Amino acid sequence: MKTYLYNKPLLFYILSTAIPWLFWFIAAYFSYSFPADEMWISSIIGFIGLLSPFVIAVVMMSKNKELYQDFISRFFNIKGIKVKYILIACFLMLTSIILAQLISLAFGYSTNQFQITDQYTFTSGVFPVWFLLIIAPLVEELAWHSYGTDTLRQRFSLFKTSMIFALFWGLWHIPLSFIKDYYHSNLVESGAIYSINFLVSLFPFVLIMNWLYYKSKRNIIIPIIFHITAGYFNEIFSTHPMSKVIQTGLLILLSIYIITKDKAFFFNLKTNY
Repeated sequence: MKTYLYNKPLLFYILSTAIPWLFWFIAAYFSYSFPADEMWISSIIGFIGLLSPFVIAVVMMSKNKELYQDFISRFFNIKGIKVKYILIACFLMLTSIILAQLISLAFGYSTNQFQITDQYTFTSGVFPVWFLLIIAPLVEELAWHSYGTDTLRQRFSLFKTSMIFALFWGLWHIPLSFIKDYYHSNLVESGAIYSINFLVSLFPFVLIMNWLYYKSKRNIIIPIIFHITAGYFNEIFSTHPMSKVIQTGLLILLSIYIITKDKAFFFNLKTNY
């Protein structure tokens, strides 16, 4: 792992915060200022904000041939990746939400949660919701796991890297809560406990995702799959918001187990993968 190449964390994270925030606050303003038939303006501006961290990462990597080649090669380094990590990336979030819903039944929540729904918990303006459920994780992980994660990892242990990034990621999402009818704004309206749960859930989610990423030899496709399945499986059921709180608890327990089982992997500063 050529960590010395990922040497501009401040530049990356400052730009990856400031530029999306600028576009998203503008999108938020337009989302309340224009009639419904002109919401495409807010959608396009919001999408530019979403895309900007990946553009920043590409520009930063393009200035160094060795760095860019490292990025490209990590799409094709499939050989040697254990099948179990691929299966975890594909099915962990499905398993966790189903188990969370089962546990919720003991607290009186409805079995209707297991129904496949044709309605989503948010709208996305001009873009179909299914499109954003795929493209948003894809674009994000092309930024976070092309440059963002590795530039932290060269300075910190995997545990600290994950904690720092989860905190950043929570702050990074804040402007989205001001865009009308977006997932995060609907989350705020649904109650404080669910907004807090979203922020808390990022910490075990990032820990597990980075564990998969480095166990899979920094293959970028693995976190992309994990992120896409997280959004998709949490939307296809008629899940009660409290079941997502339970899901967070399950992911925290899994994170603790993974860390306890392989402490050196998470706490050694020196990379060994």
